Amino acid sequence: MASIDLKKVYREHYTAKVGQPGLVDVPPRPFLMIDGEGTPAGQRYKDAVQALYPIAYGIRAVIKQETGDGYTVLPLEGLWWADDMSSYVSGDKSAWKWRMMIGLPELATAAMADEVIPRVAAGKKLVAGDEVRYDIYHEGTSAQVMHIGPYAEEAPTIEMLHAFITEQGLSLSGLHHEIYLGDPRKADPAKLKTIIRQPVA
Repeated sequence: MASIDLKKVYREHYTAKVGQPGLVDVPPRPFLMIDGEGTPAGQRYKDAVQALYPIAYGIRAVIKQETGDGYTVLPLEGLWWADDMSSYVSGDKSAWKWRMMIGLPELATAAMADEVIPRVAAGKKLVAGDEVRYDIYHEGTSAQVMHIGPYAEEAPTIEMLHAFITEQGLSLSGLHHEIYLGDPRKADPAKLKTIIRQPVA
């Protein structure tokens, strides 16, 4: 019986350097996902995130039962955009759209999720549980960099990443992606670690 650290299995996708953007290829991988819109300080966002974690742990329990191996549940990730991107740039959070996600190991299947999601959503009385879904996300070639500090102070890091993309002769493609390596409920905001990722073409 083993305990597998998925952040080590997918190491290059969950590590990045501060101040040194780099390119990474992200192949198709399974995720739990839930979509929404509005400020991340709102109840809708909180309900979405609170639904993801118990379901992720439910899938882990099924895989451990079937294989005997446990694993560390991966961190929360988010894709962010707006229909009018000026709203995103200006910080009008009421107009933001998001897709919150938790990565799964390759052993996780759609059939497994179809069984776990309704069972856990009902058992835990998750407000947004029935909106969680299993899907494959293929990000492809992307640029990424580590941001350390409050989420509200990401702008210079994002600008640095976009400048790097231009310097490489590439262009932005796909959605702004954040991977939250710290827990904002527990960590000093000045020490929060967030990977900022941007697909490129």
